[in-house]
Amino acid sequence: MLLVTPLSGCTTIGYYGQAIGGHVSLMMKARPINQVITAPETDPELRRRLELAVRAREFAAKELALPVDDAYSEYVALGRPWVVVNLVAVPEFSLTPHQWCYPFVGCQSYRGYFRLADARQEQKVFQERDYDTFIGTVTAYSTLGWFDDPLHTGFTSLTDDRMVALMFHELAHRVLYINGDTAFNESFATAVELEGLRLWLQQQGALEGFDGALARLQHRRQALALVEDTSEKLQQLYASQNHMDRSMLRARKAQLLDELARDYANLADHYEEPGPFGPPPVQLNNAQLALFRQYNQHVPAFRQMLKELDYRFSKFYRAVEELSRQPADSRAAQLELLSERFVEHL
Repeated sequence: MLLVTPLSGCTTIGYYGQAIGGHVSLMMKARPINQVITAPETDPELRRRLELAVRAREFAAKELALPVDDAYSEYVALGRPWVVVNLVAVPEFSLTPHQWCYPFVGCQSYRGYFRLADARQEQKVFQERDYDTFIGTVTAYSTLGWFDDPLHTGFTSLTDDRMVALMFHELAHRVLYINGDTAFNESFATAVELEGLRLWLQQQGALEGFDGALARLQHRRQALALVEDTSEKLQQLYASQNHMDRSMLRARKAQLLDELARDYANLADHYEEPGPFGPPPVQLNNAQLALFRQYNQHVPAFRQMLKELDYRFSKFYRAVEELSRQPADSRAAQLELLSERFVEHL
């Protein structure tokens, strides 16, 4: 979420206004976690969750070398299990998302809104241009260290392991952020989240609790394999759009996406909890595929890098920072090599 001086243009001014207003409103409602924990009116289950979050925060700083500072030292009751919604928009015959660009943080392939109605209004603009769009709820976001982000209902509505994992993920964004490379940023944070959760549960003597995370990881890998296969076919199709009738393009695109949804359903029907795209049946489009690929594309590469550095997180962060300074093509090539060496060890 961006909290910067607005640019010119009524639409842009309106967007920055809701972003700034939404975050300021969130911060104004925040209370120190210790006060919430000790307050007699606090629900016992919420108190337990907040005490767990305090311990996880300390673990993140000491064991994962994450720059915690005063992040997650306050709590906000939202009254809902999400904090913002993200809009993704992708041209009808492309898998390259539309980019929204901002001062300081560069370009992103999604745009966050505190109000669902605002996201739907912007979604309509893209739909009128025949874009595939997707609006998804977001449990948490990071201000990249510009502010001390509070804990909120989005976190505490999750299971214990998911709450802790999400804290590690969002704190990882404070380590490093590359302008305009969502796949790099999110894959890095997801790798820290996963390996951090494993170490956390191991320290708690509750490594059996990692079974759920492992199952979700396997589901993501299975879904990603399907998505990558379909994406390759779609990219070949879209490359021929200048030589094919648009109605034929749409029909073939719909066929490929229907096949993907069916293959996903065959997997997800056997999952004990909803899969990465939710419970079947699902309807998928370019926007959902692009978003899913970006969050998972380089996770094996970053996990392999961390493994080769013997899980020394400070050294890992330095290596990732060095990689981030290289040209995009060089980064991608090195990440591909790391992915090729990766063998699941959990």
